[in-house]
Formats: sequence, C-alpha cells, structure tokens
Amino acid sequence: MLSSRAVRDWLPAAAAVFAAGWGANQFTPLAVVYRMREHWPAVPVAAMFTTYLLGLLPGLLLGGPAANRIGRRRVVRSALALSAAASALLAAATAEQSVVYVSRPATGFAAGVVLTAGGTWLRELSARAGRPGAGSRRAAWATGGGFAAGALTAGALAEWLPGPTVLPPLTHALLALLVLGATGRVPETAPPGSGVRAAEPLFAQLCRGAVRHPRFVRVVLPATPAVFTASTVAYVVLPPLVADRVPGYAPVFSGAVTALTLLVGIAVQPLAVRLDHAHSARATLTAMAAVIGGLLVSAYAVHGNSAGLVLAAAVLLGAGYGLTLASGLREMDRLAAPKDRSSAASVYHGATGSGFLTPLLLAVTAGAATYPALLAGLAAVGLLCLAFTAWSSRRDLP
Repeated sequence: MLSSRAVRDWLPAAAAVFAAGWGANQFTPLAVVYRMREHWPAVPVAAMFTTYLLGLLPGLLLGGPAANRIGRRRVVRSALALSAAASALLAAATAEQSVVYVSRPATGFAAGVVLTAGGTWLRELSARAGRPGAGSRRAAWATGGGFAAGALTAGALAEWLPGPTVLPPLTHALLALLVLGATGRVPETAPPGSGVRAAEPLFAQLCRGAVRHPRFVRVVLPATPAVFTASTVAYVVLPPLVADRVPGYAPVFSGAVTALTLLVGIAVQPLAVRLDHAHSARATLTAMAAVIGGLLVSAYAVHGNSAGLVLAAAVLLGAGYGLTLASGLREMDRLAAPKDRSSAASVYHGATGSGFLTPLLLAVTAGAATYPALLAGLAAVGLLCLAFTAWSSRRDLP
C-alpha cells in the first residue's frame, strides 16, 4: 500500500518534467516543416528556435527561488498551464508567423521552471518514499525522455497525419493539461513561504561564490557552449541540410535524429561520473573531444550529403552533449557548498544556454562560407577551448 502511494506521488511529478521536456523539443521537427513545406527562410526559423533561450534562462534561474517561496506544486502546475497555452499558440503559426516569437520564449520559461522546481519536487518525493538516490535518476530520465519523445512524436505526427503544424503542438497542449490535472493531489514537499528571507540573498551569494572560482572561468566555462552546440547542431542544423536524401520523410527523420542524440546523451552520463576526478578535468576533456569529433563528422556528412553520416554525427554529438553536461555539473558540485549546489547548477545550466545561439550563428554566416567549412571552423574553436581547458585543469584545483 505504501509503495503504491509513493508511486502515485512521484509519478505525476515525473510526468510534469517529461511534459515540459516534450514541449521544449517539439519545435525541432516542426522547423523542418516550416522550412520544407511552408518555405520559411532559414534565418527566421533559426531565430525562432533561438528565442526559446530568452525564456529558458530566466525560467532556470527563477524556478528554484519561486518554488521555495510559494511551493513546488503551485509553481510546477502554473508552468504546465503556461506550457499548454504556448503550444496552443504555436498551432496558429502558419496563419501568423509572429506568434512563434511569443510561443517559443513562453515554452522556454515554462520548461526552465519545471526542470528546476519539478526536478527538486521529484527528488524530494523520492526521498520521502525511502528512495533518495532514485530521485536524480528519475529526473534525468524524465527530462531526456520528454525531450526525445516530444521531437519523435511531433515528427511522426507531422509526417503521417493531417495538419502537420497544428496537430503536434495541440497534442502537447493536451498532454500538459492532463498532467496538470494529475499533479493536483501530489503532496507539497516545501511549505509555501519556507525559508524565503534567507533563500534570496543566499541565492545571490552562492552564485557569486561558484562563479568567482578560477576553475569555473578556466575549466568549466570554456566547455559550457559545447553542451547545446553539440545537440543543436545534431538535430537543428544537420537534418534540413540532407533532407533531399530522405524525400518525403524529412520531419520524421528530424525527430529520429533528435531522439537519437538525446537518448545517447542520457546513456553516456554515467561514464562522466566514472571519468570524473577532482584533480584533473578528464571527464570534461573527453566530452569536448567527442563534440569536436562530432562536428568534424558533421562537416563531412554535409559535404557528402549523407543521411547515414548525419546519424553517426548525432551519436558522437549526443555523447559529447551528455558527457559535457554531466561533467560540468560534477565540477559545479565541487565549487559550491552542499547547501548551495542547487542554485549553482542553475547558474551552470544558464551558462550552457549560449550553445542555443549556434544554429542562428551558422544560418547568418552561411552566405560567407559553406556549412562544411563553418562546422569545421566550430571544431577548430573547440580544439582551442580543449587545449586551454587541459592547460588550466591541473592549475586551478577546487
């Protein structure tokens, strides 16, 4: 009976994190539809993708303090309602392109709030049920599973059912509303208002404490753009460039590449834990090497117009994404005091958001050089960052 009750408590919280991830990544195959079927130009579509970052960063930074102030359940359920509304708005995109610039930041903000507040809620519910170690695993799988399922399902719906730009976002809106209802009776793990006065100044102090450490600037920060550079190159940049190799299947191919990238990213994260070492940066260096290799394979895939090589690049870039993310979080754990780690992780996630600018950067500069050259140039920049990180890794120890 107790076990059944515990599952009823944590499963809706996991579903909330899953639904937020779904909404965040459903745009990726839809972008292919906008490009290939609606004939929207590449630069505006890349800009639409990037506006997600404008909501994600404040969502990541504010989700934790807001959950401390008014409670995990209320914050998560409000964000789910916003996510559903944003998806419903996205369904009108083909009638009015400008709504995407409203929908995407709203989706990003909702996702950032749920990923922080919902992840904390899920970990605390798991701890209450006597499984403290399971909370982080459940949060990771719910997040990654939502990212992958959102892209894959949106791609399949856009490929094989009517209304390719309408049905996928409405499906997510329905999912978010169903999860909203399911979370109504889940227990609150932090009473509203608890620790408000201490939490806000402490949040600012701990951010400064982690950021001011030389290791953050010289080891952690140079690798942060690689997290989402790796993933967005894999599933935003590459699929449209080889769309003619999968005629009639471009949306579902985009969704499959997205799911492959993210699932590999989840699967390799335990490797980062095993590689992690306090007196070196071998986990981070391995991650950066995987990203560099993935960018070089990406350049070759575009040069040869090969869908198969895009899948190979997605595996390498997914591994780089997962390893970089996990290794950076481990570094932040060492730089912050135990009570400050949650907010230090939010700072790290915010720094990784710079990688979301990569598709827009490539789209804007595509007239000056070919995509293979631009991707090779990114790999060269990554190699410089790798060399600097390797040089600094044994000098600025935590």
